[in-house]
Amino acid sequence: MSTTVSGLRAALATALPVCAATLLLTGLLSGCSSGADAGADAGKGERTRASEKAAARPPAPAPEPDADAYRRWGLDKPLAAPPAPPARKLTESVRAGSAPLLVRRVPTRDKVVFVTIDDGAEKDPEFVKMAEDLKLPLTMFLTDDIARAGRGYPYFDRLHALGNGVHNHTLGHPNLRTLTPDAQRRQICGQQDALAKRYGARPTLFRPPYGNYNDATLAAAGGCGVKAVVLWEATMQINDMRYAQGGKLRPGDIVLAHFRGPKELKGTSMTRMTANMLRSIQKQGYTVARLEDYL
Repeated sequence: MSTTVSGLRAALATALPVCAATLLLTGLLSGCSSGADAGADAGKGERTRASEKAAARPPAPAPEPDADAYRRWGLDKPLAAPPAPPARKLTESVRAGSAPLLVRRVPTRDKVVFVTIDDGAEKDPEFVKMAEDLKLPLTMFLTDDIARAGRGYPYFDRLHALGNGVHNHTLGHPNLRTLTPDAQRRQICGQQDALAKRYGARPTLFRPPYGNYNDATLAAAGGCGVKAVVLWEATMQINDMRYAQGGKLRPGDIVLAHFRGPKELKGTSMTRMTANMLRSIQKQGYTVARLEDYL
């Protein structure tokens, strides 16, 4: 009996310091973990703390705009960086197949406007260089038979590769109000299918040619997967902009431009027209944001 007690005492004397040391290392309130468990728990704690520190750090600042690039395109200084986009897009409330939103201006207090370019007639390679140099966010609304002409869709592929959205402007640019509901559906859904095949997803935004639409247009667009019908509040002219109301830009204005060349622009190039537009936007204290970040 005495031998057993003596053995127990010896074992306890050996085990207790190990357990105490383990408790000290791991911070456990009870029990005695093995060295492997303690190491795993300690490693997990370090990883958690590292993740929390990383989450608390602000995002890395965006690279500074290239002032020289802006000067090459006839602008005095770069556009201001747009503010962070909203956490929730306006179209997130639109259910699949339901009526799309009708948007003339994006509801925001940010001093941002949105550049949209229609049709696809002019395919000036210099404009692609300009968009790349200036990192200009823009949204394209393409008409299929117009976009296919000349250089064709590969031209717009290059702009899309820069992060710019490609959206629906019908197959043939008709006045939709003059068409039957079935004909409207063919125009809208047909271009949805064509763009989905080329770019891998059905567009969520649609612009009716000439801004003309009716209830049948909205029903067809919603049925084809469109979440917002996008109109505009300002239009780009050769040297300046024309406003729907007020004579100046307002927060969230959507600006309408077109892929046009010197024949339509009285000898002015599309790049010069765009520089004039950006200069006017800057002068009024605004910058350009990406429409898809809001819609």
